[in-house]
Amino acid sequence: LAGKRRSLKKSSTPGVNIWQLVEEVPKGCSTPDFVQRPIALALQEGKTATFRAVVCGEPRPRVRWHCSKGDLSSSSKYQVSSSTGSREHVLQISKLTGEDTDVYRCTAVNAYGEATCSARLTVIEGGPARPPLGLIPLPFLDFRKELVDFRKMLKKRDPPPAPKKKVDMEQVWQLLMTADRKDYEQICLKYGIVDFRGMLRRLQRMSKEREEKLAPYLNTIANLRHVRVNKEGIATFGLELDLKSPESKIYLYKDGKMVPCGFDNQTKHCLRRLGKHYQFQIQDLQPEDAGIYQVRVEDAHVFSTELEASAIPPRVVVPLADVRCEEQGDAVFECTLSNPCPSAAWRFQHQPLHLSDKYEVFVSPDGRTHRLLVRGVRFSDMGLYSLGTKLHASSAWLVVGAGKDKSLLTADADHQSGRAGRDGGSDAYGRKRDATLSPRSRRKPGTGGFSEDTRGPASHFSQGLADTEVERGEAAVLSCTLTRNLGPGAWFKDGVKLSAQDGVAFKQDGLAHRLVITQADGTRAGRYSFAAGGQQSEATLTVHDPPVITPDVTAQLREPLVVKAGKPVTMKVPFQSCLPVQATWRKDGEEVASSSGRGAQVAVGDGFTRLCLPSASRQDCGQYGVTLRSKGGSTQAELTLQVLDKPQPPQGPLEVQDSHGAGVHLCWRPPKDDGGRALQRYEVERRQAGRSSWLKVGEPRSDSTTFTDAHTEQGKKYAYRVRAVTAEGPGEALESEEVLVAPEARPGPPPPPSILSASSQGITLSWTAPRGPGSAHILGYLIEKRKKGSNTWVAVNQDPVPEKKWTVGDLRQGWQYEFRVTAVAPSGRGEPGPPSEAVFARDPMRPPGPVRDLQVTDTSHTSITLSWAQPDTQDGDEPQGYVVELRGSASLKWSPCHAGTVQGTTYTAKGLRPRESYLLRVTAVNDGGPGQPTALGSAVEATPCVPVRPKFRTDAGMKDLLTVRAGDTVRVPIYFEAAPIPEVTWLKDGLPLPKRSVVSVKDGLTQLLVPSASLDDSGVYTVVLRSLRGEEATYSFRLRVTARPRAPGPIVLREGTLGSVTIEWEPSPDEAEAGAAPLHYAVLMRTSAHAPWCPAAERLHNCRFTLVGVLPGHEYHFRVVAKNELGDSEPSDTRQPWVVPRQPAPSYREPDLSQKPRFLVGLRPHLLPLGSECCMTCAVQGQPRPHVSWFKNDQSLANHPAAYTTDVMGVCSLVIPSVSATDGGQYKAVAENTLGQAVSTATLIVVGEAARLGLALAGGRGDQGRARGQPQLSSGRPLGGWAGARRAGSQPGSL
Repeated sequence: LAGKRRSLKKSSTPGVNIWQLVEEVPKGCSTPDFVQRPIALALQEGKTATFRAVVCGEPRPRVRWHCSKGDLSSSSKYQVSSSTGSREHVLQISKLTGEDTDVYRCTAVNAYGEATCSARLTVIEGGPARPPLGLIPLPFLDFRKELVDFRKMLKKRDPPPAPKKKVDMEQVWQLLMTADRKDYEQICLKYGIVDFRGMLRRLQRMSKEREEKLAPYLNTIANLRHVRVNKEGIATFGLELDLKSPESKIYLYKDGKMVPCGFDNQTKHCLRRLGKHYQFQIQDLQPEDAGIYQVRVEDAHVFSTELEASAIPPRVVVPLADVRCEEQGDAVFECTLSNPCPSAAWRFQHQPLHLSDKYEVFVSPDGRTHRLLVRGVRFSDMGLYSLGTKLHASSAWLVVGAGKDKSLLTADADHQSGRAGRDGGSDAYGRKRDATLSPRSRRKPGTGGFSEDTRGPASHFSQGLADTEVERGEAAVLSCTLTRNLGPGAWFKDGVKLSAQDGVAFKQDGLAHRLVITQADGTRAGRYSFAAGGQQSEATLTVHDPPVITPDVTAQLREPLVVKAGKPVTMKVPFQSCLPVQATWRKDGEEVASSSGRGAQVAVGDGFTRLCLPSASRQDCGQYGVTLRSKGGSTQAELTLQVLDKPQPPQGPLEVQDSHGAGVHLCWRPPKDDGGRALQRYEVERRQAGRSSWLKVGEPRSDSTTFTDAHTEQGKKYAYRVRAVTAEGPGEALESEEVLVAPEARPGPPPPPSILSASSQGITLSWTAPRGPGSAHILGYLIEKRKKGSNTWVAVNQDPVPEKKWTVGDLRQGWQYEFRVTAVAPSGRGEPGPPSEAVFARDPMRPPGPVRDLQVTDTSHTSITLSWAQPDTQDGDEPQGYVVELRGSASLKWSPCHAGTVQGTTYTAKGLRPRESYLLRVTAVNDGGPGQPTALGSAVEATPCVPVRPKFRTDAGMKDLLTVRAGDTVRVPIYFEAAPIPEVTWLKDGLPLPKRSVVSVKDGLTQLLVPSASLDDSGVYTVVLRSLRGEEATYSFRLRVTARPRAPGPIVLREGTLGSVTIEWEPSPDEAEAGAAPLHYAVLMRTSAHAPWCPAAERLHNCRFTLVGVLPGHEYHFRVVAKNELGDSEPSDTRQPWVVPRQPAPSYREPDLSQKPRFLVGLRPHLLPLGSECCMTCAVQGQPRPHVSWFKNDQSLANHPAAYTTDVMGVCSLVIPSVSATDGGQYKAVAENTLGQAVSTATLIVVGEAARLGLALAGGRGDQGRARGQPQLSSGRPLGGWAGARRAGSQPGSL
């Protein structure tokens, strides 16, 4: 190994160094590592030290032990052992001395690496001497004191710092951006952010950037729920998203790396969606799951949360192992967790353990290793011990055996309460171990009982004990016969004296002694001995009592256990056994150990064994068997495990071929593993290069492994992926590389189409095929149309037409259209061709008729002027223009005199040769074609014409009066006839025109132009034509230029009759001007400075108006506007409003309401029995309000303790709640104010008990009137004007 390259690796177990000897470890292999490393020991001299190490690696590594003295494998003092099929290696050092204090190193080596770890052994010299046989041993040294002394001997040094996990600060900022404000301080302290203000500014800036990035994908984000771990050990976090597109992808990242996320509970990371609610779950939490999790939509960050390592529930890494210990010894249980758990609790027989001098708990500095020390073990301490966390637990048995130093003669009943087997228990890995060899034990290891070597001479037993084997439930008899009487004898089991209370019977027949067990079971098995007179005989009783699996459990195990991948699996087999049981699990014939890389955990409990797989996978499918062993025998059970999972991806490679026009052809192979379900179909998806979204393009059947995608675009790249689908859902996808779909040559543009015919119903086109590459296989043509002058082309047909001729319908009559054609080939559409000539969508027109009255109006040496009249029209054959042609008198060919057509009915042919004779003709034309030409009757010579007297050509369009608006442009054309052209003169009101007027004369037309008319341009205009011979022609017309009138003058307001006002104003200046447009006036009114104007009068032709109905105290504003046919003038407003003053209101004097007091209702006399309530009431009026005083027998009742008074709005009352005999008398109410006083009196008579009862009886008879009428005194004389009594507590009122 020295020549190999070594690189240091990190181990999951602290204190282990791993060197990798190769650059890359093959798949399925691994470097050595220690699952459990040896621990440091501090023992007394003479003890036995035991170091244990559990090693893993593939291939299985070789393990060697070393110390500073060298290799220990060849020394007789050191015993190195390892059980077959187990990964545990043990080093035992017997009879410790001070020279054995050293550091012991364990090295594991295979072909790919080397792992080393070490542990220190400290031997404490001068320990207590072993006590003699039969004496009680001295108490052992306190174990805690030994540990303290050992720690003092060690060199104090700081533990090596744990490697810090690198954290991307950008992820921390993303975490802060979506964290609660109350968590800011905790996050900043954790990641070293000290600038809080700078942090808030940065978060504000990042929030704006985040909103911009999320805008294309999201509408809203709400209800952010950070990560929480529930009671089942599942971490959950979620949020609400309102996606703009349901096709948007959601991704989950951990520490910046994307993690796969499924949509059911079959995967470790799961996404659940309900409407807008998205919830993420992380199952089967491990320490490495701690970190920062991010949720992204496409490439935009949405939400961040952190899963703390402290929130992950710890798991059992190294479980508890069964321990066998001697009585009065110390037992140690040790368990290692995946991460610290302060809440871990120890239990004994499922009951919590309370720390005391007997039970002590130790926790390693890293908080992962927990130890339980049980001091002074007794038989009552034997049982099941467990260490429990929140979600997981580990348990093991403590088996207590009798020590070797138990004396045969001094053994007492204190040690007969429990018995244990001779063999050691089994740990969680199914390996045998002897707890008496544990370094924690305070006793020398021993076998217990008597051996064959200590037996006396054979002459003392004529027949010794014999080894016996019985079945469970049978009777067992052990017997021996002495040769002589040696005195009383005793029976022992495993060195413990037996008595009748142990359920056995002792029988003696002379020298024969028998031990009878009526019903044997597993607890009766062991080493039995009979001793008498210092002699003994031993034998072994074997009870065949294997663990029992009931038939109903066996029947249930025949049914396969079906689970889904990713779920935890627990295979539990109940059994019945009264002995400690070891369980060995196998899968497909190979032993399943807890130290396997898959995390399987084997546990044996009280009446059951189970195999736990934290996360099932397809590799876990198979036949499982469990072997249950105890001292009484063994039994086996088998079961089948089926794990259902999504199918594996199809086998590749995924072959993608371009079929050149037929699409893209895909080919693949079926998946190796269908996940335990039959394939239903395949899903084929396609992604265009440069995009992130996948589109499903097909679902081939399960028996088909090919697919053709015919919906691709040429010239683009595509990537494909295929996944298998079963009842468990779609599996992983097999993805291809990107493939380019090669484009094919497209046809060229066809030539412009020709117009065959046109009408209002349709236009028929024809065209020819294009030329060039791609035009060999034309599938058809697409026709488009557009209105002339527009840039928008509209498709005429949706499907290509194979013909090269087409009639276009759906046209608007009278519109002018253009058309173009595009060729379509298998490779696609070509370029559109050039447009056709514009054509009208209307029915064909008839050619116009011949023109009328063709004549020569003027000639010169170089020109001839013609005039004509329009032809007669019928059925819409109006001419759209004229064509003038000429030819020489010696020529037969007609030549046009101009380009296009002539729109008017006159034309001058110029550029002629002087004194040449020419023939001329005029033809009317329209869309129907040219009409019949009309020619002059004879040739015309190009010489000056015969003089023509000037005259004006009048028609209906000429008017004698023209009215225009000021500022408009005035254009007046006048047509005339004369030869030669006469002198034209324009006059205004008999005077030459002003300079701003423009006059032009040309070819029988003279025109007056005024660019911007004003009021001064109004007048009479005259046109004078004067020939060379003095002949004149005159034409006159009137031009009136009008404008909006000018504002009227100031307004004067005059008072008229009562309730009226007269408005007068100066007239508008336009009213006095001659020739101005007639105008009128309008008067407007409003009653405040901010109210809208309302018309008061319209179309007034004078400057005066009277408004009636004027109200006093109101303001009136007036406005006058002049109006004519061209609009309104500027308004003329009053400067001050018109106000009619209000008349003063008449004055009056308030009446004198002063009044002396007077009683409206006076007091009434009262006749009341004893104990009744008395209420005297009166009503008083007066101004000022009078004051009322009460008197009894002229004595004031103010502050009287047995009565009170009230005064409510002049109603005064005196109330005596309970009258007595002394309350009778004359009562008086005195009302006083400044004007006088008034008095009202009444008498109160109080009667005895008999009278009260009689009054009550009389009041109860409805048909008697005495009690309801006037009561009588004892003398029989009636009392007039009285008020009845009322019982205390009743409503006040008179009877």
